[in-house]
Amino acid sequence: MIPPQVRTLVALCLSAFALLIHSVSAAEKQTVPTPTGPQSDGPFRKVILDADRDLDGDGVVDDALVDVMEIAVAGDGRVFFIERAGVLKVWRPDTKRSEVVGKLPVFTGMEDGLLGIALDPRFERNHWIYLFHSEPETHQDAAGKKVGTNRVSRFTLTTTGLDVSSEKVLIRIPTQREQCCHSAGSLAFDADGNLYAGVGDNTHPGESDGYSPLDERPDRGPWNSQKSASNANDLRGKILRVHPEADGTATIPKGNLFPRGTPKTRPEIYVMGNRNPFRISVDRRTGYVYWGEVGPDAGGGNPERGPAGFDEINQARQAGNFGWPYFAGDNKPYRAYDFATRKSGEAFDPLKPMNLSVHNTGPRELPPAQPAFIWYPYGPSTKFPAVNAGGGRTACAGPVYYFDEKLASSTKLPREFDHTLFIYEWSRNWIIAVHLDPDNRIAKRPDGSLWMDRFCERMTFKRPMDLDIGPDGCLYVLENGTAWSGNKDTQLTRIEYAPDPKP
Repeated sequence: MIPPQVRTLVALCLSAFALLIHSVSAAEKQTVPTPTGPQSDGPFRKVILDADRDLDGDGVVDDALVDVMEIAVAGDGRVFFIERAGVLKVWRPDTKRSEVVGKLPVFTGMEDGLLGIALDPRFERNHWIYLFHSEPETHQDAAGKKVGTNRVSRFTLTTTGLDVSSEKVLIRIPTQREQCCHSAGSLAFDADGNLYAGVGDNTHPGESDGYSPLDERPDRGPWNSQKSASNANDLRGKILRVHPEADGTATIPKGNLFPRGTPKTRPEIYVMGNRNPFRISVDRRTGYVYWGEVGPDAGGGNPERGPAGFDEINQARQAGNFGWPYFAGDNKPYRAYDFATRKSGEAFDPLKPMNLSVHNTGPRELPPAQPAFIWYPYGPSTKFPAVNAGGGRTACAGPVYYFDEKLASSTKLPREFDHTLFIYEWSRNWIIAVHLDPDNRIAKRPDGSLWMDRFCERMTFKRPMDLDIGPDGCLYVLENGTAWSGNKDTQLTRIEYAPDPKP
């Protein structure tokens, strides 16, 4: 007779062996590195769909997922994701493998490249896919300066892959290519079929001491965000909103910031005053737009310049101006600054911001500035303590999850996350569940504290790059990996909820 202790040990070994066999099968027997850190947290588990792995059988992990950017989960469970060098991939639930389905020639300098992806709301029928990408050609403008163009385009996905010849350009965004940075590029749809595109301010973040880039000296346009973010006649430093039409054109929906025909403005603008809206999301029930605004680098405030650097999570209930480069956080104002004399002027007024720059081609008087939804500095935040983890700041936002009682999925996120905004941090390696109240404000606990909690706090996330909710009610996570680039621990994962069955 086998002792109970031995039977238990054998059972545990067989269970572990079964899990190992399943993992190998799911990876199609390709060597996948063992992730560092816990990949489960109580009833939650992380399922690795794709990862850097040994491609040539030499026992060394290769960089199989290179500079991943954004994901889009289709209704049939396929997961589309892009790499900045112009590669479109899809993970298929039937084969449990990823494959390349398209390549675009792109310019990859200065944070440009293939940056954003969204699937048409009727993707299962029309097979249309939208990509934010940088034209490979660099030109010279009339002044001899290097310029380029970013596009938001629609393509058709066929049975053989991405039909590059099917491209329909919806938006063209002229950019300067003299100096880095801030390209953004995230795409999202709302319930009415409107397409949103996050566009960075295309401004060099250095040489402003970590404060507002307002350099008015000759040839300093690349260091001045007033040419873009606070210029209502420019598409950069904005969240754009258009309505894709069946013929491949785009119309302007009602409710954008500047009605068509408003002098010196662009009607595509939904939100202006953005620095780097790197990741955006739209709550399709409310129509509210959420995004993470990656902020400037000042470690502390300076009464002669302005506030410390803040990253922001923003919520736009309607079109508006969110303040950059004149305000940060909850409308903390910067001061006008003469970079030639190094003297400060007056603080900007959030109720009546003015763009008096020589680079401004739009109206001088701007809409009132809107405060951030959540904001935090490099140091500890007393107002939003859940974000505290030290290190850098790279705020990202979305999606909003709603629990669906009727959804036939044994792994969907539980009811406790109903009406919850998921925000995440590329630099601090966390995901936070921001519970929303009936008015879509941050909900409060009985003690009055904000109901913001680390999601799967005991699970390891390595620079989460993008999140999406799948048709199964699970949270899909694209993890960049440890370093800025050249990682060998990049992962595409799905977080499942698997509570223990009741006895």
